[in-house]
Amino acid sequence: MKFRVEADCTPVEARAFLGLPDVTPLNDQMVREMSSRMGANLSMLKPEELMKSWMSLGGQAQEQFMKMMTSAAAGGLGGTITR
Repeated sequence: MKFRVEADCTPVEARAFLGLPDVTPLNDQMVREMSSRMGANLSMLKPEELMKSWMSLGGQAQEQFMKMMTSAAAGGLGGTITR
């Protein structure tokens, strides 16, 4: 036997009917917090800021980047790459 019920109601009405809590204030707070964190981190996406952080590490960052790219290329080719 199959029993099917369709209810035409809003999400708020459905939560109230099922006895679930209203999470709207929590959701609003989380969205505000995520927005503020994203806004704070947007400056890191600017090319000037990226270059400053990379250049502050000097040649060490460039060497690490080359090692990473070499190992990734070697893994994709199934062998080793020599420079």
